[in-house]
Amino acid sequence: MSAEQFISNAHPAYIESLYRDYQQNPAELEIGWRKFFEGFDFALQYQNATAGENGADNTAAVNTGIYHTADLDIPNEIKVYSLIYSYRKNAHLISKTNPIRQRKDRRAYLELSDYGLTENLLDQEFYVGNILGLGKTTLSRIIAFLQKAYGGSIGVEYHYIRDPQRRHWIREKIEMRPDNFGFSIDKKKRILKKLNEATVLEEFLGKKFLGEKRFSLEGGESTIPALDAIINTAADQGAEECTIAMAHRGRLNVLSNIMGKTYDYIFSEFEGRMPSDQTMGDGDVKYHLGYSSLVETPSGKKIHLKLAPNPSHLEAVDPVLLGFTRAKADVVYQSDFKKIMPIIIHGDAAVAGQGVIYEIAQMANLRGYLTGGTIHFVINNQIGFTTDFDDARSSDYCTAIAAIVEAPVLHVNGDDAEAVVYVSEMAAEYRQRFGGDVYIDMVCYRKHGHNEGDDPKFTQPQMYNFINKHANVRDLYVKKLTEQGDLEATMAKALNEDFWKQLQDRLDDIRQNTLPYKYQEPEQAWRSLNKSTPASFEQTYPTAISDETLQQLVNALDALPENFTPMRKVSKMLEDNKKMLLEAGKADWASAELLAYASILKEGNNVRMSGQDVKRGTFSHRHAVIWDENTNAEYNRLSRISDTQGRFLIYNSLLSEFAVLAFEYGYSMASPDQLVLWEAQFGDFANGAQTIFDQFIASGESKWQRMSGLVMLLPHGYEGQGPEHSSARLERYLQATAEENIIVANITEPANFFHILRRQLAFPFRKPLVVMSPKSLLRHPRCVSPVAAFTTGHFKEVIDDTQTVAAAKVKRILLCSGKLYYELLDYKEQNKRNDIALVRLEQLYPLPAKQLNEIVKKYKNAEVVWVQEEPENMGAWWYLRNTYREAALRAITRKRSASTATGFKKLHQKEQEAIINKAFE
Repeated sequence: MSAEQFISNAHPAYIESLYRDYQQNPAELEIGWRKFFEGFDFALQYQNATAGENGADNTAAVNTGIYHTADLDIPNEIKVYSLIYSYRKNAHLISKTNPIRQRKDRRAYLELSDYGLTENLLDQEFYVGNILGLGKTTLSRIIAFLQKAYGGSIGVEYHYIRDPQRRHWIREKIEMRPDNFGFSIDKKKRILKKLNEATVLEEFLGKKFLGEKRFSLEGGESTIPALDAIINTAADQGAEECTIAMAHRGRLNVLSNIMGKTYDYIFSEFEGRMPSDQTMGDGDVKYHLGYSSLVETPSGKKIHLKLAPNPSHLEAVDPVLLGFTRAKADVVYQSDFKKIMPIIIHGDAAVAGQGVIYEIAQMANLRGYLTGGTIHFVINNQIGFTTDFDDARSSDYCTAIAAIVEAPVLHVNGDDAEAVVYVSEMAAEYRQRFGGDVYIDMVCYRKHGHNEGDDPKFTQPQMYNFINKHANVRDLYVKKLTEQGDLEATMAKALNEDFWKQLQDRLDDIRQNTLPYKYQEPEQAWRSLNKSTPASFEQTYPTAISDETLQQLVNALDALPENFTPMRKVSKMLEDNKKMLLEAGKADWASAELLAYASILKEGNNVRMSGQDVKRGTFSHRHAVIWDENTNAEYNRLSRISDTQGRFLIYNSLLSEFAVLAFEYGYSMASPDQLVLWEAQFGDFANGAQTIFDQFIASGESKWQRMSGLVMLLPHGYEGQGPEHSSARLERYLQATAEENIIVANITEPANFFHILRRQLAFPFRKPLVVMSPKSLLRHPRCVSPVAAFTTGHFKEVIDDTQTVAAAKVKRILLCSGKLYYELLDYKEQNKRNDIALVRLEQLYPLPAKQLNEIVKKYKNAEVVWVQEEPENMGAWWYLRNTYREAALRAITRKRSASTATGFKKLHQKEQEAIINKAFE
C-alpha cells in the first residue's frame, strides 16, 4: 500500500494535532510518529527548495500531508494507527449483525495488506497508548480487540459526528464495554422474561386466531426487551414520559408486553366483543390503535407511556408523534426535553423509502420542532412487503438518513438479545446526555409473510427455507444462559408453560406490572370536553371581547421596544393600521387576525402557528414578528399583551407540508386549551400533506376518539395566478365531511374570521377548522369590519344581504362564499340591481341549513343560484347539490376542467366576467 493511502486513511484532524505536538515538543511524541514527521519536515524543506528553483508553488500540495511521501519509509506504528482508525470507521461493514444470511462485501479495507502490514508482524509489539487503552501490546491483540469491539454483534457508525465529545463517548461505550456486557443475573432473567412474553404471545395468537391478521413480531422478538431497556434507562436518566410511534408490525406485542394492555382486552378485539364505550365512531383495526399507561421500572421509577394510533401509511405517524411530544414538553414539562423521550419504531423498507423520514430528520434541530432527540428503532427484517432490500434502497443501510443530522447508528444482530439490550440502553443514555437523535438498526427477519395470510416463498424461497429452520431468539438465549450456567433448563421450560397458561386463562388481572393510570392535567382537560352533536352547531358561542380589552390589545400590538427600528414599509403599515382602528373605527384582515390571537393569549391560553414565512405571512400582511432593520433583531408583537398571558409560539417552517402539518396536528392533541394553526404558502400546497388530512385530521375522532382543534389556513381565490396558486381544492375537504368531523369555512369579513378563531376554544368540544384563507381580500378596501363587530356578536355562519330592503321584489338569491362576493357586490351596486340578494355562506360545513332556510323563506319569490369561481366539477357545487335539498339549486361556475384554473391572466379575466355577467342575467 502506498504512503498516500496510509496517510489518507488516518483522520486528518488527528494527524494535524499530532504534528502540532511534534512541533512544540518532539521528545514527548511516540517514536513512530516522530520518525514520520521528521521525514515530513525533510520533504517539506526539499519541496520549498525545489519550488524556489523551478518557480513553482506547491504549498497546497505539501499542506495536504501526502505530497512527496511515496518514497518515505512509513513507520509500522503509523500503519497500525491507520488500521485502528479504519476499524473504528468501517468495521460496521464486516460486523456480524445479520442473523440469517452472509453479509455482502462492502469493501471495508481492513486486511493487513491494505496497510502494508504482514502476518510476520502479528507478534510484534506496538505502543498504542490511550488510543485503545492497551498501552504496548502485540498487533494480534490489537486486531482481536478491534474485532471484538467493532466486528461482533454490534456495528457502529459515528465518524461523521463532528463533536469530539460525542465521538469519544460512543467510542468508550463500544471499546470499553465489559465481557458479556456486564449484565447481572437479574437483568438476564428480565431479558429472558420479556423475550418469553413476546414469543409466547405470538405463538398463542397464531394458534388461537388462525388466519387473523396480526402482523406478527416473530423473527424480531428482541424488540420487546429493547423497548423495555430504553424505557427503563430513560426513567433512570430522568424521563417521566415516553411517547411511542410505530407501524403495525409487532404492535399487538408492544401494546401488551410494553404498554400493559391486558391480554383479555386484546383477545376481545380479535373476537369483536368490544365494550360499548370503546366502539363509538367507526373504530379501527386492532393493529392501528393507540394506548396510554403508567408503568413501574425495575428500579422503582414510574413513567408514563403513550403509543400513538396511526393508519397503514407507515411513517406518517412520525411527525404527529413529534408534534405531540413537543407540545407535552412545552405544556407539561416547561420545555425540559429530558423529561419526555420520543421513540419511533420503523420498518427497514419504510425508513429508507418514505420521504417524510428526510423531513423529520431536517426538523430534528430546528427551534420550532426540536424534541431533544428521538430514539429511532428499526425492526430490520430485510424485506419490505415482498421486496428484497436490494430493490428497496440504493444506500448500504436503510438508516443512511442518520448521517445528515450526525446521529449515530447502532447496528445490532437481533438474535443476540444482550447486544440488543446493550445498544438500547446506550441509545437512551446518549439521547439524555446529548439531546440528539440516535438510530438502532436491529437486523432480524420476518417469519411469516407481510401478514399471516401471505406466503413469502413466492418471492424469497431461499431465504425462507433458512428462516423456517432457524431457532427463535428466545430459544437461542435460553441455550446461551444454560451453557453459561446462569439458568437451568427446567426453569426456562416452566417460565414458558406458566405464561402460556396465563394467556389461556385470559385473566382480568394480567397487567404486566402496570399501575392504575393517572390522567395528566391536559388529559383531564380533554376528558372534560363534550362530544359534538348536530345541534352543537346550531348554537352560538360567546366570542366577543370588551371595549376595554380591545383598546388594551390595540395598544399592546402597536407598542415597540425602545431603540427598535422597523423597516419603513412595516412602520407605515403599523401606523396605518392604528389610524384605521382608532380614528376610522375599522379593522382589516391582518388586524382582526392579530386581535384574535392577542385576545386568546390575554385569557391565558397559548397560540402556536407554523408554516412557510408565517411570521410575516406569505402575502406580507400579518407581521406578527418584525425585524430591526439595523440590528436584525426580532420582535414578537404578541409577546407583551399582559403579564399573565399565554405564550405566542410562531415559527417559520422548513419547506415541508407533510411533516409540518402532521407535527402541528400532533401538537394540537396534547392539550385542548391552546390554539394551533398551520398556514400553507398557497392552499394547494396542502396537496403534499393530503395523507395527514385524510388519515388523521378528518377521521381521527371517528377512528381513535381523538379530538383536535387544529386550524388549517389555506390561501384560496381565483386572481389569475395560474392553476397552482388559485384553488386550495375546497372540494376535497368537503368530500371528507361527515358526522361533524371538521369545519370548512370561506369567510368574507375580518370580524367573522376573528370570531371563528375564538370559537375554536369557546366550543365545549374541539374540531379541526379548514379556512379557505383570502389573498386579495387582505388589502381589499371593502374587506374591513367596524370595531363594534369585535365587541359584540359572534361568528356568523350565513350573512344575509346587507343592502336589499324589499325582499318581495328579489327575483334571485346569489348564494356565494369568499372573495367572489365583493366582485358580485361591485356589479350589483354599479348596475343598481336591487332585485338580486347576495347571501354569503361563510361556513360550508357543517351546513347551516336552518339559517339558509330562513333566508330562502324571506325571499319567497326568488330562485336560488349558487355562484362559484371554481370549475363545475370542483369547489362547493357538488357538495351543496347533494347536501342542501330544501331549495332547488342551480349553479353558475366555470366549465368543467381537468386543471383548477387557466394560466393566462386575460383568459382568467374573461372567464371571471362571464361568471359575474351570467349571475345577473
